Amino acid sequence: MENVTDPQTYAIIGAAMKVHAELGRGFLEAVYQDALEIEFRNQGIPYEREKRIDVYYSGQRLSSHYIADFVCFGSIVVEVKAVRELTEIEQAQVFNYLKATRLGKALLVNFASQHLQHKRIVWTGRTNSD
Repeated sequence: MENVTDPQTYAIIGAAMKVHAELGRGFLEAVYQDALEIEFRNQGIPYEREKRIDVYYSGQRLSSHYIADFVCFGSIVVEVKAVRELTEIEQAQVFNYLKATRLGKALLVNFASQHLQHKRIVWTGRTNSD
């Protein structure tokens, strides 16, 4: 989809491409998450699965929280989807993960299309109110 030059993002996309090449499309997200976890392990990509992301309002932690599918290399949120096509809704979800974690980048990966879809999302620390 886009030119990705950082080696960590490239490694994650490569792992996702390998999973997509073997499984193809048509499975539920959980199947792709399980397979991607195996591939991360096989390729030595450090990850945390189902990472809890706390959300704060006015300096107070809310009881609501997000669960990111993966956080790789301690700095890249990876969200797995199995949808017809990626929309602004999925992108907004991942952008909110970045805002909540204060991490700089994320990958939104969709396994349901004929060819693996991926979108790199970057958060600079600025919001609409900045």
